[in-house]
Amino acid sequence: MVDPVLVPIFPLGNVALFPGVSAPLHIFEPRYRQMMESALAGERVIGMVTVRPDAASDLSGVPPVFPIGCAGAIEEYEQLPDGRYTLVLHGTHRFRIAEEHDPTEERLFRLARVHPLAEAEIAEEMAPQVASQRLRVAELLEALIAHGNGAQQAKALQQLSSLTDSEFANALCQALGLPVEERQALLEAAGAAARLDSLEGMLSFHLARVRAPASPGSDRVH
Repeated sequence: MVDPVLVPIFPLGNVALFPGVSAPLHIFEPRYRQMMESALAGERVIGMVTVRPDAASDLSGVPPVFPIGCAGAIEEYEQLPDGRYTLVLHGTHRFRIAEEHDPTEERLFRLARVHPLAEAEIAEEMAPQVASQRLRVAELLEALIAHGNGAQQAKALQQLSSLTDSEFANALCQALGLPVEERQALLEAAGAAARLDSLEGMLSFHLARVRAPASPGSDRVH
């Protein structure tokens, strides 16, 4: 296993980052401004992690996070006159948290020692199967859109059509507004082929729900 490295971590409840995909971010809290300054002075890397759903109301504190996240390289940024930052983070690789260091009086943000996780490549002999799976996933998403359950995803699906299978899988996982636990399961899957497999099952489930008579508490892709 690759030796662990130390990275600042940015815990969020509603944004995920996947390998090979970029995400725009807006940073305004003092602790994360300090995190940006530290990242820019060093490796320009930030570790994106997701707060566990049962702690989502405690984002102002040090809420527990899922142990697997995604490292992002700062592609571009702008510091606004009031000190806030806008930036684009590009996902480079997944990681598993080995040890976390809570904030201190001097360092306001969280640090973690992490193990990088490799992505499983799509083997040549698996390419036809993965391509078929991609088509099924696209058809399921189109069916959900047709049921009025994700209209904003129609444009995203069209924009992803020119991507490779791996790029398509990761970008779609990041773009879809799936429940936190499902999104995290997709991130933890070891590669694009495994994500497409999981995504097919998830979208099939959500499609069955929207086709069934509406009931209180039914889940929706949004």
